[in-house]
This record gives sequence, C-alpha cells and structure tokens, in this order.
Amino acid sequence: MQAIFWSVEEVAHRAKQFYENEIRQQVEYGDNIGKMIVIDSETGEYGIDKTGVETALKLKQKKPNARLFTMRIGYDVAVSFGGAIERTVK
Repeated sequence: MQAIFWSVEEVAHRAKQFYENEIRQQVEYGDNIGKMIVIDSETGEYGIDKTGVETALKLKQKKPNARLFTMRIGYDVAVSFGGAIERTVK
C-alpha cells in the first residue's frame, strides 16, 4: 500500500472530524475520560488505553503507514504520530 503524504495539520483535521462526527458519543463517558485515544486519520479506526502507546503500536502493526493522531478523551489537547520531528540546537 502506498503511503499517504498529509501534513500534520491535515492528519489532525481528519482525525478530529472522525472524533467529532463518529467517535465522541461512543467514548466520552466514565472511566474513558482522561485516557488516550489513537485515531487512524485515513480510516477512523481507533483504540483507547491509558497512554496511547499500546494502541498506536497495534494500529501500526496492522497498517505500518497509518497516520495516527492521539488525543486525551475529554480534553482539547492532542499529539500526532508519524510526522517528521525537527531538533533545533542552539
């Protein structure tokens, strides 16, 4: 399968659309609040765990080129996996 080349902003936008339109009503309750949700920005497939690491690894194992987006359930804070990371040295 060919890799999808989206900007970090596009990955975030697509994942947030899935979350708002299809996922939020299924996951924002009780013990899930504060846990991490990892969303495949192409398919909308997702998983939930305490840190998001286990879910990200499982999704990447199924689909190595997946563009994943992670956010804390019930909070407006997010992180994207799979993008380039730059390190600035001063």
